[in-house]
Amino acid sequence: MKTILKGRTREVIINSDGPVIIIGESINPTRRKKLVSTLQEGNFEYVLELAGNQIKAGADVLDVNVGFPGVDDEKLLPETVKQLQSRYDIPLCLDSPNPKAIEAALKVAEGKCLINSVNGEEASMKAFLPIAKDFGAAIIGLCMDEEGIIHDPEKRLAIAEKIINRAVKTGIKAEDVIVDPLAMAVSADPNACLVTLETIRLVHQKLGHNITQGASNISFGLPDRESLNAAYMMMSIYNGLTCPIANPEKITAAVRAADLVLGRDDFAVRFVEYFQSHQ
Repeated sequence: MKTILKGRTREVIINSDGPVIIIGESINPTRRKKLVSTLQEGNFEYVLELAGNQIKAGADVLDVNVGFPGVDDEKLLPETVKQLQSRYDIPLCLDSPNPKAIEAALKVAEGKCLINSVNGEEASMKAFLPIAKDFGAAIIGLCMDEEGIIHDPEKRLAIAEKIINRAVKTGIKAEDVIVDPLAMAVSADPNACLVTLETIRLVHQKLGHNITQGASNISFGLPDRESLNAAYMMMSIYNGLTCPIANPEKITAAVRAADLVLGRDDFAVRFVEYFQSHQ
């Protein structure tokens, strides 16, 4: 299954048969005090710096989250989108729990964006799906609903199916629903990664949809997060992950290696080109 996203002119194809597409996670105020302070000042240079560094490191799509306490994201998110698209031709993933902010951003965005995210709650689907349909955007469907976080892969699969079916009924193409199986910290639950990996496998085998996740969530609170994230990334890709939300400066090498090992990089061209460009 193929999900197509677009920047001003650039097109990115996320394919359930690979290679892996990286959605850069770094434009997010969480743990980035400098991003909060510069945005509060109306200064977008740091946002543009984060974007440029991620693109150089291998990001194919940029996640854009400007939410922090006291922010008017209905104003700030579209302004950030305009600033990014004035400098870079790359598809954007608009990340906000506020449907009005998402709608405002889509009104000014060029190309075809991805909305992060819709979940299985009735209120979430009712708020976001019509917006996605009206603007021709793709969506991320998060595998949780009114019951909260469910530690059962089959139930997470059922939530994914519910979101997909509702999206299609709303007028969104099935291929424009990317499933997020819900990655949780393994430090808090020893079985967290196993549940998510099995959910990835089920979605890939039974639904065939593209799959994303906040890949670094699993290592929260633990030492040597990069090694843990890389190990989990390999397992996730093997089971069907196609477009992780991650820091490309830390994960692109592992992703290129996974694509090569899985036969998605003929004659190691992309693998070699990546390392040559970063020497």
